[in-house]
Amino acid sequence: MKIGASPFRLLTVGDVRTALLAGHGFPGDKEAFEVDLKRARESTSGTDLTAVTAVIVDFRGRVRLRQDPGFDQAVREGIDLTVKLKREARDEAPRESPTRRSSCK
Repeated sequence: MKIGASPFRLLTVGDVRTALLAGHGFPGDKEAFEVDLKRARESTSGTDLTAVTAVIVDFRGRVRLRQDPGFDQAVREGIDLTVKLKREARDEAPRESPTRRSSCK
């Protein structure tokens, strides 16, 4: 299976719903999908299903991303890099010397 590929057929509302019900998304995706889908259905006409399609595409991508074997490692690397950069920025921040205090009176 190629990276990012999902073992699920994710072409329809039912396909995406089945994958989310089976736990193959992020926490909260199952509920968010239903809310977003309802909102999309309410905002579309019978002939223009662009909003519904966008919801399917969005959650299909989330399922595929979550199933990517390298996803957890990539998130961990991102978190580690963020922590490192914050630490470096904090260490490089200018500090006021104790002998050079402002003399406000």
